[in-house]
Amino acid sequence: MSSLSPSNLSIRQTLLLTALATSLGTTAAILSFQALRREHRTERLKKQVGEDVKEWERTQNLDDDEEAEGRAERWADGESGEFDEGLIREQLTRNYNFLGEEAMAKIRKSYVVVVGCGGVGSWAALMLLRSGISHLLLIDFDMTTLSSLNRHAAATLEDVGSPKVLATQKFLKKIAPWAKVDIHVGLWKKGQEGEDLLVGADWVVDAIDNIDTKVDLLTYCRKQVIKVFSSMGSGAKMDPSRIQIADLSNTNEDPLARKVRQRLRLNGVSGGIPVVYSTETPSDVKLLPLPEEEFQKGPVSELSPFDEFRVRILPVLGPLPAIFGLNIATYILLSLAGRPLTEYAEIKNRKKAHADLERKLSEREARWKGLPTLERIGVDATDMAFVYEDLYNGRSSLPSYVIVPRPQAVRWEKRKPLTVDNVVIMDMKSAEKHERECLKGDQTVEEVWGKEAVAFVTRKSVEARRVMEYTRN
Repeated sequence: MSSLSPSNLSIRQTLLLTALATSLGTTAAILSFQALRREHRTERLKKQVGEDVKEWERTQNLDDDEEAEGRAERWADGESGEFDEGLIREQLTRNYNFLGEEAMAKIRKSYVVVVGCGGVGSWAALMLLRSGISHLLLIDFDMTTLSSLNRHAAATLEDVGSPKVLATQKFLKKIAPWAKVDIHVGLWKKGQEGEDLLVGADWVVDAIDNIDTKVDLLTYCRKQVIKVFSSMGSGAKMDPSRIQIADLSNTNEDPLARKVRQRLRLNGVSGGIPVVYSTETPSDVKLLPLPEEEFQKGPVSELSPFDEFRVRILPVLGPLPAIFGLNIATYILLSLAGRPLTEYAEIKNRKKAHADLERKLSEREARWKGLPTLERIGVDATDMAFVYEDLYNGRSSLPSYVIVPRPQAVRWEKRKPLTVDNVVIMDMKSAEKHERECLKGDQTVEEVWGKEAVAFVTRKSVEARRVMEYTRN
């Protein structure tokens, strides 16, 4: 029998056990009550938060737009309101920490005009504002569509059908109501009206799609010594690692940049314009086709909003124009801060290597043909940049496709024309063997290098032809 049976317990032990049981019961009751009270308070808090959020949303969607604009102007003018100088500095504290007082003072006094407020321009405007620019002018004629929402920095479903500049302005005012954000709904055109829009600008952002308007804007800015940064084509691109900043005169593999450069030369402008562009050559992405019914309705050019504007468009992967816009904003901010970005890694810094590839290829062609002097070949340094950098990624065209210390460009098949799709990359020893056995000799490339190498080069040749076709179009 247990020693703790009721008959063996003393009165003192019985009292102690009773007190302990009572204490445990009381504690459990208290904890249960506290848990129920916490749960009740939590539910009440959730309900209150929900009501507060609804009230906040209601107050944000003011029926009276003039009241909202007036409040933003009061904040921007420095009058008493929700945003005093201390709050503005707190909002910009990370930029102050990075750039310092003097630089931020310059940035906050600056005025930037953004021409084109789509996927690129909206992101540039957004980050310029977030970084302290206190005066922006947004210029665009276009309306927000559902298809804009995959890339626009500010537009929402509520903005569909309204001007892009208005959608952007509304969004920016929610971020920095102390800033002055002006808009112009219309196309920038050369002439007095267009010139007046740029008066006083410290920088102009060119994020225009149309080449005629782009060339007019860039020409005017350069001739009037207005600082301008231009965006090249972000459509049909998907590789963010190929995006970079360069002078317009030093761009590669961008058909839009090439066209703009040619047109500017005719206007007497040869360079001095920083641009963001991509060296990617998208061979498989083309202009979106128009539905057949549009052709049946009449001249498709009438579908364009303005004369000379393209009717069909390139597909766009949303993050790419955003990255273009962020590049623009960063470059301009550093320039305004007195810390200009001057040592950016242009691909043309490798132009000497590309020129060497061209020269050695020309020498090899003359040598195996037995010519006394060099002849003009069908590829140039720009083609060598594409073949070496993009087509073969700086590696040998032969298995095991290693990085080549001293690359040599070589004609692949003897009996085919020397075009971009018939040039390969080899090391010095392999190039000499190829010249000796395939070019001077009569052995086939398969006999010398094997089926794997032939299959690989054949695939690359097809890719090169697609790029050639894309470039021509």
